[in-house]
Amino acid sequence: MTKKYFGTDGIRGRVGEFPITPDFMLKLGWAAGMAFRSMGACRILVGKDTRISGYMFESALEAGLSAAGADVMLLGPMPTPAIAYLTRTFHAEAGIVISASHNPHDDNGIKFFSGQGTKLPDEIELMIEELLDAPMTVVESSKLGKVSRINDASGRYIEFCKSSVPSSTNFAGLKIVVDCAHGATYKVAPSVFKELGADVTVLSAQPNGLNINENCGSTHMEQLQAAVLAEHADLGIAFDGDGDRVLMVDHTGAIVDGDDLLFIIARDMHERNKLQGGVVGTLMSNLGLELALADLGIPFVRANVGDRYVIAELLERNWQVGGENSGHVVCFQHTTTGDAIIAALQVLLSLRRREESLAQARQALRKCPQVLLNVRFGGGENPIEHPAVKEACERVTLAMAGRGRVLLRKSGTEPLVRVMVEGDDETQVRGHAEDLAKLVTEVCA
Repeated sequence: MTKKYFGTDGIRGRVGEFPITPDFMLKLGWAAGMAFRSMGACRILVGKDTRISGYMFESALEAGLSAAGADVMLLGPMPTPAIAYLTRTFHAEAGIVISASHNPHDDNGIKFFSGQGTKLPDEIELMIEELLDAPMTVVESSKLGKVSRINDASGRYIEFCKSSVPSSTNFAGLKIVVDCAHGATYKVAPSVFKELGADVTVLSAQPNGLNINENCGSTHMEQLQAAVLAEHADLGIAFDGDGDRVLMVDHTGAIVDGDDLLFIIARDMHERNKLQGGVVGTLMSNLGLELALADLGIPFVRANVGDRYVIAELLERNWQVGGENSGHVVCFQHTTTGDAIIAALQVLLSLRRREESLAQARQALRKCPQVLLNVRFGGGENPIEHPAVKEACERVTLAMAGRGRVLLRKSGTEPLVRVMVEGDDETQVRGHAEDLAKLVTEVCA
């Protein structure tokens, strides 16, 4: 069945526009509460990032869950992966995250985790959607859900992150800059690295509800690049607003993306005979990552874009490591979802074990030139299926004669068509990408 509300990463949109409205969130809380309560006693954790609308939606969800008879435990501002972890450790039936991840403050959204800290199965999402279209009821007063707050959530998660590295780990002498994007990692991330001995300079950790992801974090790396150079730091770490994406900057100021980080982690595990199976990337993963892993004898497969599909592929193959070039990195040996802090720690461990800098570590991965252009898509006919667009893609693919690839896809979280071309010759690749983007623009008009 086609889902009416849930996309590839929950429900997301502009605040005040359906479905990101208080009345919808009230009904969503009720529908989720009814769905989970039908399976027995029901306790649901609710966390959020730092955007101002989180207060409003937290209250609406809380009321809806209580009306359905579900007990609610409020976490306050916490990274998305922390909510997945705490949902497991509190043996709750589900976790809810109020966040629009890397988007600006005027967007927001809802993500769900199962009691195992994983994405919700399709059948539960469909059950919630059916209930959203049903009349809302309220359980009798004696059965209303109770609400409490978990005051030590940050401390619990900090200790969990630290437990993902050997107890002997000491990053003394390592100078790093951490950009928290004025988001959900602003309290916990600096503490994790400081408590493990690193010399930490902190950027963008003063959230005011409106500045999340604003010219900072993993979507705007310029501030971090400048700070790494100014501080003569060994490296910089950038998180997104909800803490499930991480990118880095080496000591020269160069950006180190998710493909680089995935390679560094996988190579380290492979060298220590700890890598179970291979690595899962996506359709957007650079061809150079596939080739570099092949040189090490590490299998590599591509999933559809979205951490949901990466995780599904990992589970299907019983593998442990996967991710996206945007910075979602999944380390199943430690946790159940993409976790930016844990991924960053695994990279730092690898650098320590090999006694090399981040700049040196990434040298073994030689990337193919890749150009990604975004074209705004207003709805109507899918431009990717337009005959002229399909013909142009085939023509470009033939022109690159097996030394490159073309990928057009609709974003799962924004009204965009992403045009990606990859190949040996950067000038040729850019020209092809610009021509295709122009054609898609014309078709969308």
